[in-house]
Amino acid sequence: MDVQSITLALIVLVVIALVFDFMNGFHDAANSIATIVSTGVLKPHQAVAWAAFFNFVAIALFELKVAATVGKGIISPDAVDNQLIFGALIGAIAWNVITWYYGLPSSSSHALIGGMIGAAIAKAGTAPLLAPGIIKTSVFILVAPLLGMLLSSLMIIGVSWLCRRRTQRTTDRWFRRLQLVSSALYSIGHGSNDAQKTMGIIWLLLISAGVTTRDHLPHWVVVSCFVAIALGTLFGGWRIVKTMGQRITKLKPVGGFAAETGGAMSLFLASSLGIPVSTTHTITGSIVGVGSAQRTRAVRWGVAGNIVIAWIITIPASALLAAVAWWLGGWVF
Repeated sequence: MDVQSITLALIVLVVIALVFDFMNGFHDAANSIATIVSTGVLKPHQAVAWAAFFNFVAIALFELKVAATVGKGIISPDAVDNQLIFGALIGAIAWNVITWYYGLPSSSSHALIGGMIGAAIAKAGTAPLLAPGIIKTSVFILVAPLLGMLLSSLMIIGVSWLCRRRTQRTTDRWFRRLQLVSSALYSIGHGSNDAQKTMGIIWLLLISAGVTTRDHLPHWVVVSCFVAIALGTLFGGWRIVKTMGQRITKLKPVGGFAAETGGAMSLFLASSLGIPVSTTHTITGSIVGVGSAQRTRAVRWGVAGNIVIAWIITIPASALLAAVAWWLGGWVF
């Protein structure tokens, strides 16, 4: 390729990455707003604006450790080229579209990781894969929802004890206000973790093209990724809201507060450690924790089971789609 063609290819791939980032916000908007909408604290259009704003606020609060993990810790930058990035992104986007269409709250994050793995294997087998980063991410497929479940369970038990002498009406009135805070915290956590994943793959692309170094992530990448995910959240993914907000368990404001706070704490921890986790897994685990702490039968375990199945197949399915996309990319790059 000549210099002009390389530049055009880079621009196209960066745009595709930002489209993925937008779809991440669109697809995962339900994670940020499902509880606050289902409890009636905010109307849908108010909730998405609230969540989008706090998605962007995360830009000022967290180091770029998750971006570093995705950019340098999943596959070796030395093995990366335009065709591989194309395959990874198209595979992840395709899986997001499929799960959005069927209303399944799968993980955009793990779709991206699966896409990277699938495209890398299609190109060069397992040699480019970096085991420590993949193992760390894989472990948190289980840890993130369990941690969200534990924290939200403890939160709802503690809150229920503190409010035991108050009427339901008084409790709901207070927690309708507090849920604005918990929803904001969760949206900050969502932005801090998910926007950085797209930064990581753009960083990987720029490193492979010799545009930047492994020690420098351009500021324009950071800003554009936060803007893209916030806009995606603003447009929202309404098909998934009902599943997340009411089909798993019925939520009241106090339950919504506990789920969002437990989920936010889990995401803050993961982002601080540089671990790319699924915001979808985390909030689902938190919602299940709230329902099961109140009474086991309050959780619709069949619905939760279907969601878990979607989680299990996300990485292999997106990896397969990415491998096909990598092959098709050979006709373009």
